[in-house]
Amino acid sequence: MRLLASLVAFLFFVPAATAHEFWIEPETYTVDPGDPIIAELRVGQDFKGAAQTYFPDRFARFDVKMGETTRAVEGRIGDRPAMTFVPEGEGLAVVIHETKGHTLRYSSRDLFENFVEHKDLGDVLERHAARGLPELEFREAYTRYAKSLVAVGDGVGTDTAVGLHTEIVALTNPYTDDLSDGVGVRVLLDGKPRADAQVEVFARDGDGNVTQSFYRTDAAGEAVIPVGPATEYMVDAVVMEDTGNDDPEAGPVWHSAWANLTFRTP
Repeated sequence: MRLLASLVAFLFFVPAATAHEFWIEPETYTVDPGDPIIAELRVGQDFKGAAQTYFPDRFARFDVKMGETTRAVEGRIGDRPAMTFVPEGEGLAVVIHETKGHTLRYSSRDLFENFVEHKDLGDVLERHAARGLPELEFREAYTRYAKSLVAVGDGVGTDTAVGLHTEIVALTNPYTDDLSDGVGVRVLLDGKPRADAQVEVFARDGDGNVTQSFYRTDAAGEAVIPVGPATEYMVDAVVMEDTGNDDPEAGPVWHSAWANLTFRTP
């Protein structure tokens, strides 16, 4: 059974190596007190992706934070949906998931260059050449840092930094605050604001239509996302880091860190 669980988990995580978004997708973003938060972990794009199983060997952290209390999400290997969690009390629940590191090799140079361009990763290509790295025969490590906001009962509360290597903090509570000016977010790297970072936003309306838009953070690492009613949002920001290793045979030469945040407007 352990071997079977490992095989199932491996198969579900293979798509991540093709470098798309990883997000937390609750069955519903508002639950009554005493009812469970049920959520899928997904990898894909445009809000379409493969559901991941609950597999502790594949994640470093899986928690729910409500106010000052943080509890681990527990489950059985192979559970799908990966999360069934009964919160205590009511308020804003912040679901937190951090994957363990994975590695990939690009099948073509175009994929690497398109990724750098699409995620606006700055001068990565120039740095790659300056380090004397090969155009294709190298590995990249990647880690996903996802959060999701769920209203339990009244949904009152505030999102805060939760100590992830990179993360997106909602400055607006989408369930209780005035959304006429949009939802403010702050992008952090090691707890510090990421200025002039690209923020990619996917919005899925009630009919399932998905739109994509891009914003940039200001000097404080903040951006404001215009929002509409009854719409699900996925906010994404990626940073590419030098691993300190310039020998492709010794290990990954780059590390991409993905921050993701999901929520739904009333």
